[in-house]
Amino acid sequence: MAVKIGFLSVAHMHAHGYAAGLRRLPGVEVRGVWDDEAERARSFAASFGIEAFESPEALAEECDGLIVTSENLRHVEMVEHAARAGKPVLCEKPLVASETDADRLLRLLRESGIPLMTAFPCRYASAFGALKRRYQDGGLGKALAVCATNHGTCPFGWFVDVSKSGGGAMIDHVVHVADLLWVLLGEEPASVFAQTGHRMYGQPWEDTAMLTLGYPSGLFATIDSSWSRPDTFKTWGDVTMTIVCEKGVLEIDMFAQEIGHYRKGATTYGVAFYGSDMDAGLVEDFVRVVRGEIPPPVSAEDGLRAAKVALAGYRSVAEGRPVAP
Repeated sequence: MAVKIGFLSVAHMHAHGYAAGLRRLPGVEVRGVWDDEAERARSFAASFGIEAFESPEALAEECDGLIVTSENLRHVEMVEHAARAGKPVLCEKPLVASETDADRLLRLLRESGIPLMTAFPCRYASAFGALKRRYQDGGLGKALAVCATNHGTCPFGWFVDVSKSGGGAMIDHVVHVADLLWVLLGEEPASVFAQTGHRMYGQPWEDTAMLTLGYPSGLFATIDSSWSRPDTFKTWGDVTMTIVCEKGVLEIDMFAQEIGHYRKGATTYGVAFYGSDMDAGLVEDFVRVVRGEIPPPVSAEDGLRAAKVALAGYRSVAEGRPVAP
């Protein structure tokens, strides 16, 4: 019997990648979608040949698991629909965009007991897997410093409406790298110092952000989390890490497995990526969670831990000093 997965809001563009990954899995059916913006639901449904439901309750009743890809500040609201139906849920990052929502989500999960998996597809990049194995085999000694980036092209739309997103580039991009650092190092930062700017687009929301994380072990890491790529950039952005260890240096460019692609149009140069399909790996594990085969491999705690770093960044900017996450 097929596992039926539904989408609660498809505001985030990652919904398309997740749906495509699900459709390639045997024994899995993308059952349908609900979105409070009916046209958004209809468009997504038409793209994948699925049903657009009239209510979240109707969708949940027909599904074994649900994927939340709503605007950031509506994540908890969407998870509540899944909780009322008692269905496992995969929630887009950042898991929360405010400390109030973090408390609300924890209470909801305790009361409902549903499994929640955080959508961190970068964990499923083959390049990151190789980096993790190489570092954790111990041959290069302990990490002393990390320089990481998660640049991107500004997505505009609701992403720059702080009432829906909770912030700009910092809330959008810090969480991916913060999670990778946790997986790699196994320790949380003790301090966060952040600076932001808005000179790319000159709007109130930050389009550039630089964070410095200090760790109890003495290691420090920097994260450049910016929407600093122009519309004509060859890809949406990048995820890179340079890890300075006691006996050597490790480097990763997560999207370097590419072939240059020239074409006519506004963006004349792009890339054809041939690396691992991170979205596919993510949703395959979520289906295993829905089937009860494994607990969420990227837990709610993981999502909250990464969000806490980004939220500390905003407090640091407001106070003009390093703060504890």
